[in-house]
Amino acid sequence: MKRLAVYCGSATPADPRYIDLAREVGSTLARQGIGVVYGGGKLGLMGAIAGSAMLAGGEVIGVIPEALVKGEVANYDCELTIVSDMHERKAAFTRLSDGFLVLPGGVGTMDELWEAVSWAQLGYHNKPVGILNAFGFYDGLLEFNRHMAEVGFVRPAHQGIIMAESELDLLLTRMAAHEPITPITSMNPDSL
Repeated sequence: MKRLAVYCGSATPADPRYIDLAREVGSTLARQGIGVVYGGGKLGLMGAIAGSAMLAGGEVIGVIPEALVKGEVANYDCELTIVSDMHERKAAFTRLSDGFLVLPGGVGTMDELWEAVSWAQLGYHNKPVGILNAFGFYDGLLEFNRHMAEVGFVRPAHQGIIMAESELDLLLTRMAAHEPITPITSMNPDSL
């Protein structure tokens, strides 16, 4: 994996573990020679990831919609691309990266995560989708994903799209070993 799209919050939670985690992830990716493609802002976890990756000599590419340039304080210290909207931003994340790494975040992070998962199911990409479940942040989401599968809304062939680990090194190892799934578009209609 040469580059990962890193999805995370632009907020700074009161609990300092989240910012520390983001800094650790940014510097670890840079040390491993993995570039960061991220939301292009200087605030919150996004800013911490980018800042620590750049400080460690890593490649950082920011992609930010015009409407968020001021609100998320665009990071002109990295390679920055300003796009027209969120759809263009997410398409750029997919085009520029070899996978998706999800850290704690809010509604925007969830939007990015579920689109990456949905696009994998549909065959729009065949890249790994990894959740860093630090501090149990995503326990409820992972349980809900299991529930969707148990009920029958996630096909057996797609139940492994989301890889989740609480340790970054283990997650990166799993993502590097990713085997593409069979997308819906390649399935026999009778098996759908």
